Amino acid sequence: MSSHFTVACVQNCATPDVGHNIETCLRIARQAAAQGAELIATPEYFSGLETRDGLILPCAFSEEHHPVLPAFAEAARQLGVWFLLGSLGVENSDGRISNRSYMINPDGEIVARYNKIHMFDVNLDGGSYRESATISPGDEAVVVDTKWARIGLSICYDLRFAALYRSLARMGAEVLATPAAFTKATGEAHWHVLQRARAIEHGAFVIAPCQTGSLAGGGACYGHSLIVDPWGRVLADGGEDEGFIIAEIDMGQVALARTRIPSLTHDRPFSEMSKTQAPNTGAYSAEMAPVRS
Repeated sequence: MSSHFTVACVQNCATPDVGHNIETCLRIARQAAAQGAELIATPEYFSGLETRDGLILPCAFSEEHHPVLPAFAEAARQLGVWFLLGSLGVENSDGRISNRSYMINPDGEIVARYNKIHMFDVNLDGGSYRESATISPGDEAVVVDTKWARIGLSICYDLRFAALYRSLARMGAEVLATPAAFTKATGEAHWHVLQRARAIEHGAFVIAPCQTGSLAGGGACYGHSLIVDPWGRVLADGGEDEGFIIAEIDMGQVALARTRIPSLTHDRPFSEMSKTQAPNTGAYSAEMAPVRS
């Protein structure tokens, strides 16, 4: 495997018009490829999204008829790049929708799929969201081999569940992909902190393309697509404008970070104990007080 490669994150504001979104993201992807990007990642639901009464409504098609897949497969072949399609709405035979990531190689082949595991069912000051009302959750962690690194896949709300990323790292992930349509309210409070934490905890690069701007039906996405190195340093930040960010990835930094702080080898089993089960340690006495010199 090569130890260096260049990654780009597309940042767009998806509308309910799938054709428009495909055209916009392909235009941005071509600009990134012209600047040397070898892996190009798009946000969650980049090809179409709206909200209605707290429901998350992606533009969804069956996989065999999804217009995004052939368009980006052809672009991958033309540009000679890998695409991480942050997620698409994919119709299932039971009538539900999967929130699904795809990795496409430069031959235009789908080499990995990941269905978002954790559902965004939350109550915010600006309203509530019930992703599980329209989306069927996945149940499998996925790591995909590329020519440079093993990449662990996740989507948006997954970011808050550190155990998933621990599993991905144990499966060999050296790069963590966290595409999102993070809300503006939660993004302003938590986005940078969580992305940097996932990188630091696992000594891994984080690639985080995020939608930006207002959504049809209400709500707004935070933007600020990020590329973060294994020491938690932000290599690129997309701000709030549509476009792309780009950075060179040096895989040697993964090994260096994991050597300096080998926390992935220090996990230990432990039991859980509630307060009502805690042993009685007795009353406090002066003999227990710290000694001061």
